[in-house]
Amino acid sequence: MDTHAAVQAIAGLHRPAGLPFRLGKIGHVALYVSDIERSARFYTQVLGFSISDVYEDDMMPGGAVFLRLNPDHHGIALFKASAENPIGAGLHHTAFEVATLDEVVRAREHLRAHNVPIDFDGRRRAGVQIAVEFRDPDGHRLEIYWGIDQIGSDGRARPAAEWKGAKSLEEAIADPVIGQDTSLADPSLLRG
Repeated sequence: MDTHAAVQAIAGLHRPAGLPFRLGKIGHVALYVSDIERSARFYTQVLGFSISDVYEDDMMPGGAVFLRLNPDHHGIALFKASAENPIGAGLHHTAFEVATLDEVVRAREHLRAHNVPIDFDGRRRAGVQIAVEFRDPDGHRLEIYWGIDQIGSDGRARPAAEWKGAKSLEEAIADPVIGQDTSLADPSLLRG
């Protein structure tokens, strides 16, 4: 295909009608960095982010930092680069927010129907969002999530003692964290 035809083909792409979910915004970006402290200093002191949570090495090899600009628990997350995930790899993942928990469940089913392997579905720790994680055709990690913690005017994040990891959407829905209503508008989404 010549360049002009390729450009025309790409320009003709559009969101298909009837998708069972609608991505609302790019929720956060997670990056691999060489020096977490240096990067955290840059994002806070130079760009004005606030820190929500910090992982020590026992929670994530090399640690991690979660930073925010608005009430969302994090807009940027920093992970320590490694031989497996070098600085040049850059991106840890990009996350997209949806408006409802039902949409996360429908997104998982939609991905499965399109033979997209799921890396994870359930709830992670810091931020306690409920998500489905997968990869694009080039292996970039992507996340569709709902319910990320909001940080109030006091600047305090949910204490780590209230985090609850869950290894499936079903587990996350059945065992919510304090203050997270995991009722589905359509409970039949989990039957089948």
